[in-house]
Amino acid sequence: MVFRQLKSIAEDVVTAAQRRLPARIRKLAAAVPVCYEPYPNDAILDQEDVEPDVLGLFVGHEYLGDFDEGASLPPQILLFLDNLWDYAEEDEHVFRREVRLTYLHELGHYLGWDEGDLAQRGLD
Repeated sequence: MVFRQLKSIAEDVVTAAQRRLPARIRKLAAAVPVCYEPYPNDAILDQEDVEPDVLGLFVGHEYLGDFDEGASLPPQILLFLDNLWDYAEEDEHVFRREVRLTYLHELGHYLGWDEGDLAQRGLD
């Protein structure tokens, strides 16, 4: 499947996931841009602990109630669609499930949840 098709599917999945969030969280989620890329670029891969097959990444500052002027990047969620497609072994149903899970996982990082918090919520 070509990137344009994967992006269209992923956008639909993210929109549906956002609609199912509780109202307070949905409002916060709407404020965080989701960027769709095929793979992580070299600048991302140069960061510590980022593997080439990473499925998604949250960058920027966590939600703290106020904008942190000292933050280096605004918050955003990156979804790496070719990596997700490869992970799903080119199965659209699995791809949709993994896009949803990865999006919610990265949104959790924006909300300040650590890996333990994410695991408790089934987002690991």
